[in-house]
Amino acid sequence: MSEHSTTTASPTRTEAELRTLMARAVREVRETNPLAPSITNTVTQNFVANAQLAVGGSAAMVYLPDEGECVAALGGAVYINLGTLLPVYEQTVPATARACAAAGKPWVLDPVGIGIGSLRTQLIEAVRENPPAILRGNASEIIAVAELWGLAGNSSDDASGDGPRGVDSTDSVDAAERAAVACARFTGGAVAVSGATDLVTDGAQVARLSGGSPLMTCITGSGCSLGGVAAVYACVADPFVAALTAIAVYNLAGLRAAEACSGSGSFQVAFLDALYNLTAEEVAEAPLILTDASDTQAL
Repeated sequence: MSEHSTTTASPTRTEAELRTLMARAVREVRETNPLAPSITNTVTQNFVANAQLAVGGSAAMVYLPDEGECVAALGGAVYINLGTLLPVYEQTVPATARACAAAGKPWVLDPVGIGIGSLRTQLIEAVRENPPAILRGNASEIIAVAELWGLAGNSSDDASGDGPRGVDSTDSVDAAERAAVACARFTGGAVAVSGATDLVTDGAQVARLSGGSPLMTCITGSGCSLGGVAAVYACVADPFVAALTAIAVYNLAGLRAAEACSGSGSFQVAFLDALYNLTAEEVAEAPLILTDASDTQAL
């Protein structure tokens, strides 16, 4: 995928159709146990793998270039997280992206830490030629990726903060909407922006999902593991449905875990339990507001 349109958007679907597809994705993952390998940061590998297992997927953690190429062929989708980079990732990340493109496999990118050092910038620029099916990050990260890929247009006018602050956002989710739509139209996939109210777009439609818990910011890996779970659902569903399903699952699990825990430590355990116990029917009824991306001014 060396050339991409910045104007082409996916066909629209009704809210009812999307909810049906989300429920189907939850069921199919439970029934088929798809493999979604990860090249992810060392701080959160355990939590990412456990979250993938909890929703019904299968996990494998790799970091070498030939491993990335191998799992691109073996898995249904691949997750790449740029949180804690090793020098070898200069080869691993582009090689894995190329292998996914060659195999026709979707992959998920979390550009966490964008702006810290030069290697992340280099890698995000490198994968522009073989972009992810799902790009997931906070508002500042999505705006920064759009700028790196030359898609930003006037999105900097929307920015409400000073860009990424380490792994945190200084921009609002709404401020990243135009950048997210532009990225989705460029990749032909989906973009998920995490925040108090999450945003998911495929360039044609924009969905906002509410839920979750403030305690999700008190544990390490809630965002990283969301990317891994999105990759699990990308094994069985198109990028927009996979991203919607992952975020709906996370928001519901966050609400339930907050009700059952006594603090951040027990929240993490309760969260994994909630992921494990959620039903397709519950996910299909998750709070979701759907709008037309044509209401978003083009970049």
